[in-house]
Amino acid sequence: MAAMTSPRRLIVVSAVASVLLALGGWAYSQTRIHTQPFRDVPVPRPRGQSVTPAFEGWYANPDGTFNLSWGYMNRNYEELLDVPVGPANRLEPGPPDQGQPTHFLPRRQTGVFTVTVPADFGDRTLTWTLTSAGETVSVPGHLRPEWQIDALREVTTGNTPPVVRFEPEGPHAQGPRGVRASLEAQVSDSVPLEVWIADDLVLRSSGNYPLTREPRLGVVWSKFRGPGKVNFSEVEPALDPAGKAVTSASFDAPGRYVLRVLAWDDSGPQLTTMAVGFQCCWTNGYVDVLVK
Repeated sequence: MAAMTSPRRLIVVSAVASVLLALGGWAYSQTRIHTQPFRDVPVPRPRGQSVTPAFEGWYANPDGTFNLSWGYMNRNYEELLDVPVGPANRLEPGPPDQGQPTHFLPRRQTGVFTVTVPADFGDRTLTWTLTSAGETVSVPGHLRPEWQIDALREVTTGNTPPVVRFEPEGPHAQGPRGVRASLEAQVSDSVPLEVWIADDLVLRSSGNYPLTREPRLGVVWSKFRGPGKVNFSEVEPALDPAGKAVTSASFDAPGRYVLRVLAWDDSGPQLTTMAVGFQCCWTNGYVDVLVK
């Protein structure tokens, strides 16, 4: 007499078959979808597209205040946009100028500035509005618990942002809030820019595979604000053994400028690559320049 098939085995086989059929159907449907012409998907363009604010999240300060971290997405692959502070580039409530950029580099730029809000900010919001290429986008910042970020320490590795100074023993900072300096210049003069970087040199996590290379560390300079063009002798100057990086900048028009230096560690150069979703670990530095 033939052995009877176990009901349990029949159920398992049936379940497996159902999964395979579902996967096959999904693959077929995806094939069909992707063979259709794309009618509504925007085509990547080098210029002519808008910039969207991006609220990255918030983190706490030791004094009980909070930092709201902001970045942006410039949809253009090449075009650098300038949007002056005012109706087309404002934060509210409060004064329209709260330290946001007016010069926008291409693609996704993460955590380029912060706004510090008081300890009793509560459930209020701070909204950044940008108008560019005929499009207006407003994005609110807030202190919702699920938006808290570990900007000063990466959870999985314990990595912390580089320490940035503009003088060997001067004020320093870690993280998106950054450190600030100021100087004066003349149009067309070459102004030296010096920055000192120190880091814990924690290697980026790579799952189960150990990393045998040396940890990375670097800086990138860019224009953050200003009425004219800024030329850097080196956008990414090398660090010497003491952690010092030297470059220079020249300006083609008088006015007030802000230059940003981004110090990045093994988590990656956020300014030159697409952000990968992490909010640690880099440090901003800002230099206010009055060009006469």
